[in-house]
Amino acid sequence: MAVAGICDCLDKKVPLSFLLLLLFCGLALGQIRYSVPEESESGTIVGDIAQDLGLDVRKISTRKIKVTSDSGKRYVDHKNGKLLVNERIDRETLCDTSAACVLNLEVLLEDPNEDHNVDVEIIDVNDNTPQFPRDEYQLEITESALPGSRFPIEHAQDPDIGTNSVRLYRLSPNEHFALDSNKPSLNTKHIELVLKKPLDRELAPYHQLILTATDGGTPARTGTAKINVRVLDSNDNNPVFDSSVYKVKLLENSPKDTLVIKLKATDQDEGTNGEVLYSFSSYTPDRVRQMFSMDTNTGEIRVKSNVDYEDTNSRQQSRDPGHLLCVN
Repeated sequence: MAVAGICDCLDKKVPLSFLLLLLFCGLALGQIRYSVPEESESGTIVGDIAQDLGLDVRKISTRKIKVTSDSGKRYVDHKNGKLLVNERIDRETLCDTSAACVLNLEVLLEDPNEDHNVDVEIIDVNDNTPQFPRDEYQLEITESALPGSRFPIEHAQDPDIGTNSVRLYRLSPNEHFALDSNKPSLNTKHIELVLKKPLDRELAPYHQLILTATDGGTPARTGTAKINVRVLDSNDNNPVFDSSVYKVKLLENSPKDTLVIKLKATDQDEGTNGEVLYSFSSYTPDRVRQMFSMDTNTGEIRVKSNVDYEDTNSRQQSRDPGHLLCVN
């Protein structure tokens, strides 16, 4: 605790008229400054007012010491000439996020009247844990996003100051994302995730990351937030038939609209990117197009006109571009 020196105005060399002026006009006889850690227990000694003001301890009770605070709360009180903590002091409540937190006190004494200003500096302790504005963040990122793409996340907040505030960020081990910097920046209220490896929705449609903020206190305190990444589909997959070759036996002179075969193709993309349309390719001979029809939505091939065994005894429908085409 630091204490500023004061003058002994009762020195016999001081003129009586000047001494009376000091006493009755209520001018401060000195300036005292103490410091105390926040969260100190009730009864903790902040400073010895009697000693630092040069008061006669034997006359303390008759001089009726009174301590008042500019905040209106009696965080500290006196006993036997000592300044004590009598109520929990929370620096963040008292001074918000100000770097300096000083409680201004006025010490009044009677017989004779004296008025002293006392400053009590509230020292920050690491009593707060870093906390993100949300427990979970939802990100939607297309699988076509390029490496180097950035995605902002709100930074963690810590009411403590100095080394007790947030000093470090960590991201849970993963192969796709990294932090732009693991140290908080004074120029922005966000930290950024950087994509370091392309995403593939078909392999992993969701990713869950844990972001940790750590302060510089001893011991350090940490806060976490979940980051849920949903990978949005891009049309990066081709439709695939369930068979590379289809063989069908069909009676000649089969009636019109007879079902020849129902093709099936799948696409691993989702939504409209995964919808499949069927058609004959441009390489399909005209005679095949005249004989058979294709339903673009269902993949059903049906008889369109007369099938003559002598004319063609085998029609092979395959996935080869010369015969069938499947698009999405």
